[in-house]
Amino acid sequence: MIELRQVSRAFGAVVALDRVSLTIAPGEFFALLGPSGSGKTTCLRLIAGFDHPDHGRILLDGEDVTDVPPFERNVNTVFQDYALFPHMSVAENVAYGLRVRRVGSAERRRRAVEMLGLVRLGDFGNRRPNQLSGGQKQRVALARALINQPRVLLLDEPLGALDLKLREEMQAELKGLQQRLGITFVFVTHDQGEALSMADRVAVFSQGRVEQLDTPRALYTRPRTAFVASFVGSANVVAGALAERLTGRREPFAIRPELIDVLPADVPVPSGAVSCAGTLEDVLYHGASSRCHVRVDEQTVLAVARAESGALVPLPPQGSRVLLAWRPDSSVALEAD
Repeated sequence: MIELRQVSRAFGAVVALDRVSLTIAPGEFFALLGPSGSGKTTCLRLIAGFDHPDHGRILLDGEDVTDVPPFERNVNTVFQDYALFPHMSVAENVAYGLRVRRVGSAERRRRAVEMLGLVRLGDFGNRRPNQLSGGQKQRVALARALINQPRVLLLDEPLGALDLKLREEMQAELKGLQQRLGITFVFVTHDQGEALSMADRVAVFSQGRVEQLDTPRALYTRPRTAFVASFVGSANVVAGALAERLTGRREPFAIRPELIDVLPADVPVPSGAVSCAGTLEDVLYHGASSRCHVRVDEQTVLAVARAESGALVPLPPQGSRVLLAWRPDSSVALEAD
Protein backbone atom coordinates (compact mmCIF):
# COMPACT_ATOMS: atom_id res chain seq x y z
CA MET A 1 0.00 0.00 0.00
CA ILE A 2 2.82 2.43 0.86
CA GLU A 3 6.42 2.35 -0.28
CA LEU A 4 9.26 4.76 0.48
CA ARG A 5 12.33 4.39 -1.72
CA GLN A 6 15.52 6.01 -0.41
CA VAL A 7 13.64 9.06 0.87
CA SER A 8 15.63 11.94 2.35
CA ARG A 9 14.57 15.31 3.77
CA ALA A 10 16.74 18.02 5.29
CA PHE A 11 15.89 21.35 6.89
CA GLY A 12 19.02 23.43 6.44
CA ALA A 13 21.84 21.55 8.13
CA VAL A 14 19.43 19.22 9.98
CA VAL A 15 18.86 15.90 8.24
CA ALA A 16 15.35 14.83 9.28
CA LEU A 17 15.24 11.70 7.10
CA ASP A 18 18.30 9.97 5.71
CA ARG A 19 17.68 7.51 2.82
CA VAL A 20 14.70 5.79 4.43
CA SER A 21 13.20 2.82 2.59
CA LEU A 22 10.21 0.86 3.89
CA THR A 23 7.04 -0.84 2.70
CA ILE A 24 3.64 -1.00 4.41
CA ALA A 25 1.19 -3.75 3.43
CA PRO A 26 -2.51 -3.21 2.66
CA GLY A 27 -4.62 -3.42 5.81
CA GLU A 28 -1.59 -3.22 8.11
CA PHE A 29 -1.47 -1.30 11.38
CA PHE A 30 2.00 0.19 11.07
CA ALA A 31 3.70 2.31 13.74
CA LEU A 32 6.47 4.89 13.32
CA LEU A 33 8.17 4.96 16.72
CA GLY A 34 10.95 7.16 17.99
CA PRO A 35 11.93 10.06 20.26
CA SER A 36 11.37 13.70 19.36
CA GLY A 37 13.46 14.71 16.37
CA SER A 38 14.00 11.15 15.14
CA GLY A 39 12.22 11.69 11.79
CA LYS A 40 8.95 9.84 12.32
CA THR A 41 6.63 12.86 11.92
CA THR A 42 8.57 14.07 8.88
CA CYS A 43 8.04 10.62 7.38
CA LEU A 44 4.28 10.85 8.02
CA ARG A 45 4.08 14.35 6.50
CA LEU A 46 5.83 13.13 3.38
CA ILE A 47 3.35 10.26 3.00
CA ALA A 48 0.47 12.71 3.48
CA GLY A 49 1.91 15.15 0.94
CA PHE A 50 2.27 18.03 3.40
CA ASP A 51 5.99 18.08 2.66
CA HIS A 52 8.17 17.07 -0.30
CA PRO A 53 11.29 14.88 -0.15
CA ASP A 54 14.67 16.20 -1.28
CA HIS A 55 15.48 12.78 -2.72
CA GLY A 56 13.67 9.49 -3.23
CA ARG A 57 10.18 8.44 -4.25
CA ILE A 58 6.89 7.76 -2.45
CA LEU A 59 4.36 5.25 -3.81
CA LEU A 60 0.74 4.73 -2.73
CA ASP A 61 -0.95 1.57 -3.95
CA GLY A 62 1.70 1.22 -6.65
CA GLU A 63 1.35 4.80 -7.93
CA ASP A 64 4.18 7.31 -7.63
CA VAL A 65 2.69 10.23 -5.66
CA THR A 66 5.91 12.05 -4.81
CA ASP A 67 4.72 15.15 -6.68
CA VAL A 68 0.97 14.70 -6.07
CA PRO A 69 -0.62 17.30 -3.74
CA PRO A 70 -2.25 16.13 -0.46
CA PHE A 71 -5.86 16.59 -1.59
CA GLU A 72 -5.30 14.25 -4.53
CA ARG A 73 -3.88 11.41 -2.41
CA ASN A 74 -6.30 8.79 -1.09
CA VAL A 75 -5.17 9.32 2.50
CA ASN A 76 -6.55 11.22 5.49
CA THR A 77 -4.78 12.44 8.61
CA VAL A 78 -5.85 12.59 12.27
CA PHE A 79 -3.90 15.09 14.38
CA GLN A 80 -3.15 15.23 18.10
CA ASP A 81 -5.12 18.47 18.57
CA TYR A 82 -8.24 17.08 16.78
CA ALA A 83 -8.57 20.25 14.58
CA LEU A 84 -12.37 20.29 14.90
CA PHE A 85 -14.36 23.35 13.78
CA PRO A 86 -15.81 24.90 16.98
CA HIS A 87 -18.71 26.64 15.17
CA MET A 88 -19.98 23.39 13.61
CA SER A 89 -21.94 20.59 15.23
CA VAL A 90 -20.36 17.16 15.61
CA ALA A 91 -22.30 15.85 12.60
CA GLU A 92 -21.27 18.86 10.48
CA ASN A 93 -17.62 18.32 11.44
CA VAL A 94 -17.81 14.67 10.43
CA ALA A 95 -19.52 15.47 7.11
CA TYR A 96 -17.16 18.34 6.21
CA GLY A 97 -15.05 16.28 3.79
CA LEU A 98 -18.17 15.26 1.87
CA ARG A 99 -19.31 18.87 1.76
CA VAL A 100 -16.01 19.88 0.17
CA ARG A 101 -16.57 17.18 -2.43
CA ARG A 102 -20.06 18.59 -3.08
CA VAL A 103 -21.89 15.45 -1.95
CA GLY A 104 -25.65 16.11 -1.51
CA SER A 105 -26.92 17.11 1.93
CA ALA A 106 -29.09 14.00 2.42
CA GLU A 107 -26.17 11.69 1.60
CA ARG A 108 -23.89 13.72 3.86
CA ARG A 109 -26.29 13.32 6.79
CA ARG A 110 -26.71 9.60 6.17
CA ARG A 111 -22.98 8.91 6.06
CA ALA A 112 -22.26 11.16 9.05
CA VAL A 113 -24.80 9.21 11.13
CA GLU A 114 -23.20 5.97 9.94
CA MET A 115 -19.70 7.14 10.88
CA LEU A 116 -20.78 8.43 14.30
CA GLY A 117 -22.36 5.07 14.99
CA LEU A 118 -19.11 3.36 14.02
CA VAL A 119 -17.20 5.35 16.66
CA ARG A 120 -19.99 4.93 19.26
CA LEU A 121 -21.17 8.56 19.18
CA GLY A 122 -24.53 8.04 17.49
CA ASP A 123 -26.38 10.34 19.92
CA PHE A 124 -23.84 13.18 19.81
CA GLY A 125 -24.43 14.59 16.31
CA ASN A 126 -26.08 17.83 17.47
CA ARG A 127 -23.48 18.72 20.10
CA ARG A 128 -20.65 21.19 19.65
CA PRO A 129 -16.99 20.17 20.11
CA ASN A 130 -16.73 22.17 23.36
CA GLN A 131 -19.41 19.88 24.85
CA LEU A 132 -17.27 16.77 24.35
CA SER A 133 -14.55 15.08 26.40
CA GLY A 134 -11.07 14.56 24.97
CA GLY A 135 -11.80 10.97 24.03
CA GLN A 136 -15.07 11.92 22.34
CA LYS A 137 -13.32 14.66 20.33
CA GLN A 138 -10.77 12.11 19.20
CA ARG A 139 -13.55 9.79 18.00
CA VAL A 140 -15.14 12.67 16.06
CA ALA A 141 -11.80 13.39 14.40
CA LEU A 142 -11.54 9.71 13.47
CA ALA A 143 -15.06 9.66 12.04
CA ARG A 144 -14.32 12.80 9.98
CA ALA A 145 -11.14 11.22 8.61
CA LEU A 146 -12.88 7.94 7.75
CA ILE A 147 -16.01 9.32 6.08
CA ASN A 148 -14.22 9.81 2.75
CA GLN A 149 -13.26 6.10 2.80
CA PRO A 150 -9.50 6.62 2.44
CA ARG A 151 -7.23 3.71 1.60
CA VAL A 152 -4.78 4.93 4.24
CA LEU A 153 -5.36 6.68 7.58
CA LEU A 154 -2.40 8.60 9.01
CA LEU A 155 -2.45 9.26 12.76
CA ASP A 156 0.00 11.81 14.17
CA GLU A 157 0.27 11.07 17.92
CA PRO A 158 -3.55 11.17 18.19
CA LEU A 159 -3.64 9.99 21.81
CA GLY A 160 -0.93 12.27 23.18
CA ALA A 161 -3.34 14.78 24.76
CA LEU A 162 -5.36 12.14 26.64
CA ASP A 163 -4.83 10.97 30.22
CA LEU A 164 -3.39 7.50 30.83
CA LYS A 165 -6.63 5.59 31.43
CA LEU A 166 -8.40 7.15 28.43
CA ARG A 167 -5.34 6.61 26.28
CA GLU A 168 -5.36 2.90 27.09
CA GLU A 169 -9.07 2.67 26.28
CA MET A 170 -8.57 4.46 22.96
CA GLN A 171 -5.70 2.12 22.05
CA ALA A 172 -8.08 -0.84 22.20
CA GLU A 173 -10.76 1.11 20.28
CA LEU A 174 -8.36 2.16 17.53
CA LYS A 175 -7.06 -1.37 17.04
CA GLY A 176 -10.59 -2.80 16.95
CA LEU A 177 -11.74 -0.13 14.50
CA GLN A 178 -8.82 -0.78 12.17
CA GLN A 179 -9.46 -4.51 12.19
CA ARG A 180 -13.17 -4.00 11.39
CA LEU A 181 -12.51 -1.59 8.53
CA GLY A 182 -9.41 -3.23 7.05
CA ILE A 183 -7.89 0.20 6.29
CA THR A 184 -4.13 0.70 6.41
CA PHE A 185 -3.26 2.68 9.54
CA VAL A 186 0.07 4.49 9.90
CA PHE A 187 0.49 5.61 13.49
CA VAL A 188 3.19 8.02 14.74
CA THR A 189 4.07 7.80 18.42
CA HIS A 190 6.95 8.28 20.85
CA ASP A 191 5.23 5.90 23.32
CA GLN A 192 6.63 2.40 22.91
CA GLY A 193 3.71 0.93 24.88
CA GLU A 194 1.26 2.25 22.26
CA ALA A 195 3.33 0.86 19.41
CA LEU A 196 3.78 -2.57 21.01
CA SER A 197 0.11 -2.96 21.94
CA MET A 198 -1.47 -1.88 18.62
CA ALA A 199 0.88 -2.29 15.67
CA ASP A 200 1.39 -5.28 13.40
CA ARG A 201 4.88 -3.97 12.64
CA VAL A 202 6.95 -1.09 14.00
CA ALA A 203 9.68 1.03 12.41
CA VAL A 204 11.96 2.40 15.13
CA PHE A 205 13.47 5.74 14.10
CA SER A 206 16.65 7.34 15.39
CA GLN A 207 18.45 10.37 13.92
CA GLY A 208 16.55 10.19 10.65
CA ARG A 209 17.08 6.50 10.00
CA VAL A 210 15.15 3.31 10.65
CA GLU A 211 17.13 1.41 13.29
CA GLN A 212 14.93 -1.68 13.07
CA LEU A 213 11.64 -2.63 11.39
CA ASP A 214 9.98 -5.68 12.89
CA THR A 215 7.00 -7.08 14.75
CA PRO A 216 6.48 -5.78 18.30
CA ARG A 217 7.45 -9.16 19.77
CA ALA A 218 10.65 -9.36 17.72
CA LEU A 219 11.62 -5.79 18.62
CA TYR A 220 11.24 -6.56 22.29
CA THR A 221 12.79 -10.03 22.41
CA ARG A 222 15.45 -9.61 19.70
CA PRO A 223 16.53 -5.95 19.39
CA ARG A 224 19.42 -5.48 17.00
CA THR A 225 21.01 -2.34 18.48
CA ALA A 226 21.55 -0.81 21.89
CA PHE A 227 19.21 2.06 20.96
CA VAL A 228 16.32 -0.27 20.11
CA ALA A 229 16.94 -2.39 23.22
CA SER A 230 16.83 0.68 25.46
CA PHE A 231 14.02 2.57 23.70
CA VAL A 232 11.60 -0.32 23.18
CA GLY A 233 10.91 -1.30 26.76
CA SER A 234 13.73 -1.27 29.27
CA ALA A 235 17.01 -3.14 28.91
CA ASN A 236 20.41 -3.48 30.49
CA VAL A 237 23.09 -3.03 27.81
CA VAL A 238 26.41 -4.59 28.78
CA ALA A 239 29.64 -4.12 26.79
CA GLY A 240 33.41 -4.12 27.08
CA ALA A 241 35.23 -5.78 29.97
CA LEU A 242 32.06 -6.72 31.87
CA ALA A 243 30.56 -8.36 28.78
CA GLU A 244 33.78 -10.30 28.29
CA ARG A 245 33.80 -11.41 31.93
CA LEU A 246 30.20 -12.62 31.74
CA THR A 247 30.07 -14.13 28.25
CA GLY A 248 33.67 -14.50 27.11
CA ARG A 249 33.13 -11.89 24.35
CA ARG A 250 33.54 -8.12 24.38
CA GLU A 251 30.63 -7.57 21.99
CA PRO A 252 27.66 -5.79 23.62
CA PHE A 253 24.55 -7.65 24.68
CA ALA A 254 21.18 -6.74 26.18
CA ILE A 255 19.31 -8.42 29.02
CA ARG A 256 15.76 -7.43 30.00
CA PRO A 257 15.30 -6.60 33.72
CA GLU A 258 12.45 -9.10 34.15
CA LEU A 259 14.70 -11.98 32.96
CA ILE A 260 17.20 -11.50 35.80
CA ASP A 261 16.84 -13.21 39.19
CA VAL A 262 18.19 -11.42 42.26
CA LEU A 263 19.28 -13.90 44.93
CA PRO A 264 21.06 -13.81 48.30
CA ALA A 265 24.83 -13.69 47.82
CA ASP A 266 25.44 -16.99 49.63
CA VAL A 267 23.26 -19.24 47.45
CA PRO A 268 24.86 -21.51 44.83
CA VAL A 269 24.84 -20.23 41.24
CA PRO A 270 22.03 -21.98 39.33
CA SER A 271 23.36 -24.62 36.93
CA GLY A 272 24.27 -23.17 33.53
CA ALA A 273 23.31 -19.61 34.46
CA VAL A 274 25.20 -16.42 33.69
CA SER A 275 25.83 -14.73 37.02
CA CYS A 276 27.53 -11.82 38.70
CA ALA A 277 27.67 -10.45 42.22
CA GLY A 278 26.75 -6.92 43.16
CA THR A 279 25.41 -4.54 45.80
CA LEU A 280 21.69 -3.82 46.07
CA GLU A 281 21.63 -0.02 45.94
CA ASP A 282 17.88 0.70 45.95
CA VAL A 283 14.45 -0.84 45.45
CA LEU A 284 11.55 1.05 43.83
CA TYR A 285 8.10 -0.38 44.58
CA HIS A 286 5.61 -0.30 41.67
CA GLY A 287 2.75 -2.38 43.08
CA ALA A 288 2.77 -5.56 40.99
CA SER A 289 6.55 -5.43 40.75
CA SER A 290 9.62 -3.86 42.29
CA ARG A 291 12.60 -2.47 40.39
CA CYS A 292 15.98 -3.19 41.93
CA HIS A 293 19.21 -1.40 41.04
CA VAL A 294 22.30 -3.51 41.60
CA ARG A 295 25.82 -2.13 41.20
CA VAL A 296 28.09 -4.80 39.73
CA ASP A 297 31.18 -2.62 39.17
CA GLU A 298 32.22 1.05 39.33
CA GLN A 299 30.65 1.87 35.95
CA THR A 300 27.66 -0.47 35.77
CA VAL A 301 24.31 -0.65 37.56
CA LEU A 302 21.94 -3.38 36.37
CA ALA A 303 18.17 -3.05 36.72
CA VAL A 304 16.09 -6.04 37.82
CA ALA A 305 12.29 -6.16 37.63
CA ARG A 306 10.94 -8.47 40.32
CA ALA A 307 7.30 -9.57 40.33
CA GLU A 308 5.90 -9.23 43.85
CA SER A 309 3.27 -11.97 43.51
CA GLY A 310 5.71 -14.71 42.54
CA ALA A 311 8.60 -13.77 44.80
CA LEU A 312 9.58 -16.83 46.84
CA VAL A 313 12.62 -15.30 48.55
CA PRO A 314 12.37 -11.87 50.24
CA LEU A 315 14.83 -9.24 49.12
CA PRO A 316 17.77 -8.61 51.43
CA PRO A 317 18.16 -5.09 52.87
CA GLN A 318 19.50 -2.29 50.69
CA GLY A 319 23.28 -2.22 50.76
CA SER A 320 23.49 -6.02 50.90
CA ARG A 321 25.57 -8.13 48.55
CA VAL A 322 23.39 -10.10 46.13
CA LEU A 323 23.76 -12.51 43.24
CA LEU A 324 22.27 -11.82 39.81
CA ALA A 325 21.60 -14.79 37.54
CA TRP A 326 19.92 -15.37 34.18
CA ARG A 327 19.70 -18.00 31.47
CA PRO A 328 22.33 -17.65 28.71
CA ASP A 329 19.66 -17.56 26.01
CA SER A 330 18.05 -14.52 27.68
CA SER A 331 21.00 -12.38 26.59
CA VAL A 332 20.64 -10.83 23.12
CA ALA A 333 23.79 -10.01 21.15
CA LEU A 334 23.75 -6.46 19.75
CA GLU A 335 25.38 -4.87 16.72
CA ALA A 336 28.38 -2.80 17.73
CA ASP A 337 27.94 0.98 17.31
